[in-house]
Amino acid sequence: MASKAIIGLIIFLALSLSSVASAVTLSANPPAQYTVVKGDTLWDISAKFLHNPWEWPQVWKHNNHIQNPHLIYPGDVISLCLVGGETMLCVDSNMNAYDSANNSRTLYPHMRPQDTSEAIAMIPVEDITPYLNSPKVVDQHDLENAPYIVDFAAEHIIAGAGDEIFVRSILKADSLSYTTYRPGLTYEDPDTGEILGYEALFIADNIILEIGDPATLRIITTKREVRRGDRLMTTSEDHAVMNFFPKPPTMKIDAAIISVLGGVSQIGQYDIIVLSKGKQDNLEIGHILSIKQTGKLIADPFHKNKNELVKLPNREAGIALVFRVFDRVSYALVMSATRNITVLDRVSTPEI
Repeated sequence: MASKAIIGLIIFLALSLSSVASAVTLSANPPAQYTVVKGDTLWDISAKFLHNPWEWPQVWKHNNHIQNPHLIYPGDVISLCLVGGETMLCVDSNMNAYDSANNSRTLYPHMRPQDTSEAIAMIPVEDITPYLNSPKVVDQHDLENAPYIVDFAAEHIIAGAGDEIFVRSILKADSLSYTTYRPGLTYEDPDTGEILGYEALFIADNIILEIGDPATLRIITTKREVRRGDRLMTTSEDHAVMNFFPKPPTMKIDAAIISVLGGVSQIGQYDIIVLSKGKQDNLEIGHILSIKQTGKLIADPFHKNKNELVKLPNREAGIALVFRVFDRVSYALVMSATRNITVLDRVSTPEI
């Protein structure tokens, strides 16, 4: 439930720049002030003021005036200001009423109910929502030993929502809900050739009607047509972790981009990439990684040994935010892209 109200004329979100200069660097040309509008994200706003947008917790964590300094609302005005002779980063939350329908602000003192559902998101959640629960990455054992569809109750070549299916070897009800998957890509480490996992594509949701061999289930919803041979696993009850704050890993990470989700070929901002490191490599949800464009291998026509091959250096190409982690691979959202990014480009711990 939302708290009743938040009172105050000006809420200060940071210490003086002199006291945090060693930890936080301002962007090259920060605006004097910025009015938050619907559709903004905390990341976008932080990027206007900070060189490294993920460093906003280092600025706001010292604020003792509000219960949750990470809740920012449309109509809030964030600005550089002078207080007691010191430069501060401030937010004016109460002197300006925001009309979301007309995207306008009315200047007068007021009490604002703090409904957290109206707060702007940390990142563009709509871009990662489809990938929070599916597809999943499993090992070969998970796929080979999962129950599979042997036939349909009706005489169809493919099945859809409402159809009943017969599934081998569900002899006890571990769950009432089962998810149908189909093998997708095989994820391989480009450095070692080792198989890191197998993509399991979401096909359908089902409920169990009768256990047995075969068991009987009914298809509830589908994303793709259901086929004989598709595999079933109990429906995951994992809840997406969204209450995290971005931070660089404390250890050195060096991984490759091994795939991109969503059927795109050119990787850009807000695309989903698959990384060749996971839980076993100490990657965590919320980790920020620097994307490096892999330097080309070119022939040097001017060298005394004609056309000697030269490897050009890797170059900074963007920032990625890890939002889902499996044992040996991870999903990450491209937060910014300053150069062309392709599969086999690298990601690493940012150099701060």
